[in-house]
Amino acid sequence: MAAGETQLYAKVSNKLKVRGPSLLLEPLLGMGFPVHTALKALAATGRKTAEEASDWLRCHRNDPSLDDPIPQEYALFLCPTGSLLEQLQEFWRESKRQCTKNRAHEIFPHITLCDFFTCEDHKVECLYEALKRAGDRVRGSFPLVVPLALHSSISYLGFFVSDSPADVIREFATTFAMEVAVLADCTVKPCAKQLHLTLAHKFYPHHQRTLEQLARAIQPGHSCQWTAVLYSRDMRFVHYQTLRALFQYKPQNEDELTLSPGDYIFVDPTQQEETSKGWVIGTSQRTGCRGFLPENYTEQANESDTWVKHRTYTFNMAMDLASRKDGEASSRRNGEPHPPQTPRDVSSIQALQATIARKSVLVVRHGERVDQIFGKSWLQQCSTPDGKYYRPDLNFPCSLPRRSSGIKDFENDPPLSSCGIFQSRIAGEALLDSGIRITSVFTSPALRCVQTAKHILEELKLEKTIKIRVEPGIFEWTKWESGKTTPTLMTLDELQEAGFNVSMDYRFLLWVCASAKKIKRKGNGSW
Repeated sequence: MAAGETQLYAKVSNKLKVRGPSLLLEPLLGMGFPVHTALKALAATGRKTAEEASDWLRCHRNDPSLDDPIPQEYALFLCPTGSLLEQLQEFWRESKRQCTKNRAHEIFPHITLCDFFTCEDHKVECLYEALKRAGDRVRGSFPLVVPLALHSSISYLGFFVSDSPADVIREFATTFAMEVAVLADCTVKPCAKQLHLTLAHKFYPHHQRTLEQLARAIQPGHSCQWTAVLYSRDMRFVHYQTLRALFQYKPQNEDELTLSPGDYIFVDPTQQEETSKGWVIGTSQRTGCRGFLPENYTEQANESDTWVKHRTYTFNMAMDLASRKDGEASSRRNGEPHPPQTPRDVSSIQALQATIARKSVLVVRHGERVDQIFGKSWLQQCSTPDGKYYRPDLNFPCSLPRRSSGIKDFENDPPLSSCGIFQSRIAGEALLDSGIRITSVFTSPALRCVQTAKHILEELKLEKTIKIRVEPGIFEWTKWESGKTTPTLMTLDELQEAGFNVSMDYRFLLWVCASAKKIKRKGNGSW
């Protein structure tokens, strides 16, 4: 048989081999789901169990794109485990704390082997077979230790893989790409650049030295099981902003999204013109539905948090050369890695903690304000005709502090909602658990900010020992508040009467711009 005919025969026979009856697909078809949606659900859940796929289909019953033939995108990464992974995760946390977030924090520690490519849902099993074949082919020559050399520049910090081990890893990636092309008719581009594990990317130049010091505490020579991992993502939301829901939200209107804690929402920043302040429009990953949602019920998340892990292939780095010769390498189990239980390197942790000792300023945003939930007319909803406050909804505060000018001044100086009070207390509880020592507190004179500071201090058990210093200079009324004049704020005497432990001795310097001329005022208890 000619060489070309042999290759064609192998290609066809391999396809037929993996297109046999699927143990995962049959139960879904038995439930009455169409083939194309069942395959879509399996691909979206990593083809783990029929139960997960059926749950996905039930959640997506109102998904307008359920019948659209949009495939997932797949990528192959080489990921460390064990002691090295722990050190890298510690670097991630410490670098984010000391130098703020950079691009490297958006994804887990990894070496990219193959860039993202598309694969039709009914061919996903071919990718798993390709991963196994590629791993089996290079398993015997995979390096016992992957040497990593630290490289630093003004905008990049990471480990480079040296040439000889890199050649074996590239061979694995190239073999995977060739097998995918044969089995699934997919075009896969193996990484052609210098193989690298990124530690920090696109950071501020003045953080370079600090990041280098943290990186030198990592000991990449430790024993490590390297695992090739196949991930997928929804190609429609690649360049979207990703949010994670913190609280449950029940829609008040038919064009709003239902939120459950932990839900991921994809938001297109270019399509927010029609939204009101404090709201965004996005698509729920859990349901596939699109609608409006309150932004303050969410937090920023990374796109990689929404990726789905499909299959893994583990290269056992703990095995010595003799065991390889005895053939024990052939009996390795490929799947989810089970790294050896090794104690965390105490010296590296101490080095990370002692790298830079300095005082920090924690900037805290106030909790949810009542007008963001109930609109600008919130005060009319909770006021009686004679100007008294009542609580029309549980998310309204239980009461309002007394103001000399009456209830009307709350319209431009709104309090926290009940959820906002809860958020503030949770923030204080988190600070207490972290062990951070607070010595001073400064806050804007806005009522919502003073309330946030009070509840945080209460959770820290410091409400009696630390006085709140009210600083008008950090009140952003020119940006966030409407109107041409500053709103009427509560005086220090009114705040103290309302139970806020504010400092009456603190003297602030406030600079405001009026008629293109700067006016300097010294605090004396009123604004």
